[in-house]
Amino acid sequence: MSNVLIQSSISGEHSLAGSRCFGDDHRSPISCTARPLALVAGIALLVCAFAPDSRAQRTVGPFAGLAGAWNGNGRIEMQNGNGERIRCRARYSVSQAAEVLVQELRCASDSYRFDVNSTSQSNAGALSGTWTEVTRNVIGTLSGRASGGSIQALVTAPGFSARLIVNTAGNTQSVTINPEGNEVRSITVTMKRG
Repeated sequence: MSNVLIQSSISGEHSLAGSRCFGDDHRSPISCTARPLALVAGIALLVCAFAPDSRAQRTVGPFAGLAGAWNGNGRIEMQNGNGERIRCRARYSVSQAAEVLVQELRCASDSYRFDVNSTSQSNAGALSGTWTEVTRNVIGTLSGRASGGSIQALVTAPGFSARLIVNTAGNTQSVTINPEGNEVRSITVTMKRG
């Protein structure tokens, strides 16, 4: 069996495969037999230091996979029975831990338009946040639940409330908004990322 030699920076050489030491080792504070063990321990320490943290891999916030630009079409249905096609664009910015979501949503039909900016935060799936409808200068709050690509929320402001459901699978997202006590009965949109 051939010996593998490593040059010691302290003094002399030693063999990992054999038990002999070469050079003048009597001045070294590390004994001949302890050097290979110290080397193995050092390598083990480096491996542990750069190993992925399994807790970090398991912790994925509910907004993971939403970041980017989305656009699509849908329908707006009015309380009087009329309906029309609506077009929407959204941009989502997501925090590194995927627990904070900043949304810019713009939707327009032939006779209706809304422009909403919102910030949502998830705390163990419980959703809270604020939103602003820019064209009407309305400011409100939101609350609900978020998990696994699904968001269910209640958005409220003085004199206004609506149920919001967002389901995301890959690069496809469906959005349903059901206002209460409003001229709009429902808005349904399917968007794609990109």
